[in-house]
Amino acid sequence: MSSSSDKKPVIGISGGDLNGIGIEIILKTLSDNRILDICTPILFGNNKAVNFYRKGLPDANINFFYIKELNRPNPKQVNLYSCWEEEVNINPGILNDIGGKYAVISLTAAAQALKDNLIDGLVTAPIHKANTQSEYFNFTGHTPYLKNLYGATDVAMFMIAENMRVALVTEHVPVQDVAKHITREKL
Repeated sequence: MSSSSDKKPVIGISGGDLNGIGIEIILKTLSDNRILDICTPILFGNNKAVNFYRKGLPDANINFFYIKELNRPNPKQVNLYSCWEEEVNINPGILNDIGGKYAVISLTAAAQALKDNLIDGLVTAPIHKANTQSEYFNFTGHTPYLKNLYGATDVAMFMIAENMRVALVTEHVPVQDVAKHITREKL
């Protein structure tokens, strides 16, 4: 979308499990205004969910720009794209179907925006496979979902921090079984 050199990349952010740490981490991160120097963020979520967590973070002073059209974000503010309007009960720390349902709604909206070239990149907040599983979303996490959405044959979860690069060889495997899954071919 905004790949010309004079524009910042537009980065979509999925909200993760409503009852998890995702929105809180996102708000803490986006409260640092330096983020706006390097990208134009769009949070895929809901105003009421964001306000629920913002009340508990008095230092997270963020002014959101509410957008209805993904192709018109405000490059000078954090943008919020509402993926749902209905009232949702938020219960921090509780693993339930509601948290999973809205995590999937946020993720699928953000991933589709990426696929449609309405955003330039995607950051995903945590989801839990136990509460996201459904007939509609039968994936163990973000990576297999995105692999399927894009029809990719080979993917890897990759994390970067300054001078460290980490790619996962296994995913959602009990620690005691990890060694069995590491092979020369997978490396």
